[in-house]
Amino acid sequence: MSILICYDGSPSAAHAVSVAQATLGHQDAILLHVWNPPDGVLADAFSTRDGDPGPSYAELEGLALARAGEVSDQGRELAAGLGLSVEVRQERNDSSVWQTILDVAEAVDAELIVVGTHGATAVQSDLLGSVSNALAHHSERPVVVVPPGKRVMSGAGTPAPAATPR
Repeated sequence: MSILICYDGSPSAAHAVSVAQATLGHQDAILLHVWNPPDGVLADAFSTRDGDPGPSYAELEGLALARAGEVSDQGRELAAGLGLSVEVRQERNDSSVWQTILDVAEAVDAELIVVGTHGATAVQSDLLGSVSNALAHHSERPVVVVPPGKRVMSGAGTPAPAATPR
C-alpha cells in the first residue's frame, strides 16, 4: 500500500505535497498527475478554410502529453526538495479527473489520497466542479483535502517560498 498524492502544478497542489511530507514522513508515495487530452472541438478550432489547417489532433495530444511530463517533473523536483521520495505517474483523463484519480488509487491499492483544494485554474474549478469535493464524496478510501497554504513547508518543517506553476 502507498499514499497517492495528486499534483497538477498549482500552488494548492504544491502545498498538498508539502503537507503530505510533513505529516506522513517517508512512507511510500505516488505522485499522480492526471492530464487532459485535447477536445476534438478545440482541435478543429485551429483550422481555417483559407489557411493552414493547423496542428492535428495527434499533434495537440502530443503537446498535452509533453506538458504533463513537465508538470510531473516539477512535482518530482518539489517532492525531492522536501526530502520525499515518490514514484511519479501520469494518467490520461478519459472521463473525469476525480474518477481517474479513484481508478489509480484502486489500481495501486492506495491507503490514502492527498489532494489540494484548488486546481490549476479557477475556470476549471468553476466549470468542472471541485475535484477534491468529488473525491471526498465518492472515494471509499480516506481522502486528505489540504486547504490552501501561504507557504510550503520544507522537509525540516520550516517555511519555504510557495511553489508556483511554470
